[in-house]
Amino acid sequence: MDITTNKNGTALTICISGRLDTQTAPALEKTLDDNLPGATSITFDLAGLTYTSSAGLRVFMKARKAMQGQDDVRLIHVCDDIIEILEMTGFTELMTVEKDDETLK
Repeated sequence: MDITTNKNGTALTICISGRLDTQTAPALEKTLDDNLPGATSITFDLAGLTYTSSAGLRVFMKARKAMQGQDDVRLIHVCDDIIEILEMTGFTELMTVEKDDETLK
């Protein structure tokens, strides 16, 4: 898994590519923890993400909790396979999820 970050003022963007699972989720969680102070919104760019397990979903939920449940966590450029997982687990009701051409929430 590859992770890159961009912080523009208080807006944090984390780009993820590869597989997000029990082996790689700790690296994403550390990246989130390291960059979270001062952030008022978080965008996860998942254009290169091919798979996520429950360990990855837990990191997304941690980000949502850090934003105190505000609508300030977005998952963008989500592929159909990941959207299916997010829909089945109810994540599309908890945060903004966007494909390239539509917003699911």
